[in-house]
Amino acid sequence: MRWLIALVFTCFALSGSVALAETAVPKSQVQMQLSFAPVVKMTAPAVVNVYSKTLAAQDSRQGLFNDPFFRQFFGERGNFSRPRKQVENSLGSGVIVDAGGLIVTNNHVIRGGTDIRVVLADKREFEAKLLLADERSDLAILKIDAGDEELAALPFGDSDNLEVGDLVLAIGNPFGVGQTVTNGIVSALARTQVGISDYQFFIQTDAAINPGNSGGALVNMAGELVGINTAIFSRSGGSIGIGFSIPANMVKTVVQSAESGTKIQRPWSGANLQDVTADIAESLGFARPEGALVASLHPDSPLLAAGLKRGDVILALDGHPVENAKEFNYRVATSKIGQESIIEFQRDGKAREASIRLVAAPETTERAETLMEGKNPLQGMVVANLSPAVAEELGVPSSLSGVVALEIKGGVAKRFFRKGDILLEVNGVSIASVDDLQRAVAADESYWEFEINRGGRKLQMTLR
Repeated sequence: MRWLIALVFTCFALSGSVALAETAVPKSQVQMQLSFAPVVKMTAPAVVNVYSKTLAAQDSRQGLFNDPFFRQFFGERGNFSRPRKQVENSLGSGVIVDAGGLIVTNNHVIRGGTDIRVVLADKREFEAKLLLADERSDLAILKIDAGDEELAALPFGDSDNLEVGDLVLAIGNPFGVGQTVTNGIVSALARTQVGISDYQFFIQTDAAINPGNSGGALVNMAGELVGINTAIFSRSGGSIGIGFSIPANMVKTVVQSAESGTKIQRPWSGANLQDVTADIAESLGFARPEGALVASLHPDSPLLAAGLKRGDVILALDGHPVENAKEFNYRVATSKIGQESIIEFQRDGKAREASIRLVAAPETTERAETLMEGKNPLQGMVVANLSPAVAEELGVPSSLSGVVALEIKGGVAKRFFRKGDILLEVNGVSIASVDDLQRAVAADESYWEFEINRGGRKLQMTLR
C-alpha cells in the first residue's frame, strides 16, 4: 500500500512537471545532462588554501604547580612558571582576484599570524605578505610573488544583481581535506542579524560551508566571484545548510584600498539610525516596517547638509531599497567618497528626495594618540581623543565624545579593558580629553574607579 501511495504521488509530480514545462522537454541526452564542471574548471584554480601560524603564550606549569596552595610554598619562580610559546595553526581558504598574486581571505583566518602561507590549487606553496587587514568587514588582502607568471584569478560579479533562488557554488578547503566544491542556491539576501562583522549585510546560501571554508569563493554560474564565504549557523560545527558570505561589492572596496596602498577610508553618514519597528511603522502610517529612522545627526553630517533632519525615515539610496539601519550603513560603506548620491526619505507622510555628497569622516579634534604608562590600570593602553574619523575607524557612534582605547598593547590594561572602550570617568573625574585622563591617573592610588562605555553600555569598574 505504501508503494502504491508513493507511486501515485510520483506520477502526480511527474505529470505536473510535464504540464508546467511542456515547451522545455529535453530532446537529447546532452540536454538532459546537468553539470557544474565547466564553471568549476573556470573558477577552482583561483581558490587557494591559507595557512597561518601564531605564537601564543602558554603557562608551562602542570599538575600540582597549577594549584595556588602549592604555589604558596614553591613561589612563582623557576622554569615551571615561565610561559612557553606554543604554535597555533589556522586553516582557511582564499581567492586570487588579480593575476599578479592579490588574494582575498577572511581577517579571522590570519589574525595575529606571524607566518602566512598560501597553497595554490596545483599544490605549489608561497609565503604571503599581509597588505591590509580590515576587522570591521572581516576581510584581509594578501600578496604572493609568483614571478612573471599570471595566476588564475576570479573576476568580480555584481552582488547586487543576485536574486533569491540563483544557483551558486562554494569552493574552499573544509576541515582541511582539500579543495572541495559544493552547490546550492542563494537562500536569502541582505541578512543583517548575523553578528559577524560591523557591516552586517550577508548573502545566505545553502551550499555546504564548513570550518576551513572561511575566505573561500562563492561564485555564480558565469564564473564570477559574488561573495567570500565567512560563517555558518550550526549547533554541531558542521553545515546544516545555513551559510553566510560577504557580498562581492563590499570585497571590492577593500581590494581597491589594498591596491592603492592606502588605509581603508569609507564614506561617512554622520547619522545615528534605528530600525523602523512595527509600532513605529503604525505610528507613521506605514503599511509595514521598513526604512531607517534618523534618531540624530552630527553637525558635520552630509545628510544634515542635504536637508534631512531627526525623525525622517530613509527608504532608499541610489535606487536601492533600505529595509533597516544596517542596510543603509552597508550602502554607504560600499559607495565612494565624493560620490553624489540620491537619498529617498519620508517626512510627515510625504515622500521626498535629496542629493547628498558622500564625504570621509572629519578629524574635528586632534587625536593626541598616547601610550599610557606608569603604575595604573591603564598601563599598555593606547588612547586618543574621539572624533568622527576615530569613531568611524573603531565602529563606534560618531555622536560620542571623550577618550577611547585605540589599542591594548599589553601591560595591566590587557586584563581589564578592550579596544573601543570609551573612558568617561576616573575616580569621579569626568574625562573629556587625553590631557584630562593623564592628569586623573597621575596620582598613585590604592584603588581605582572607572566608568566606561563599552558597546553602548555604561559599566562601572573598581580595581584595587
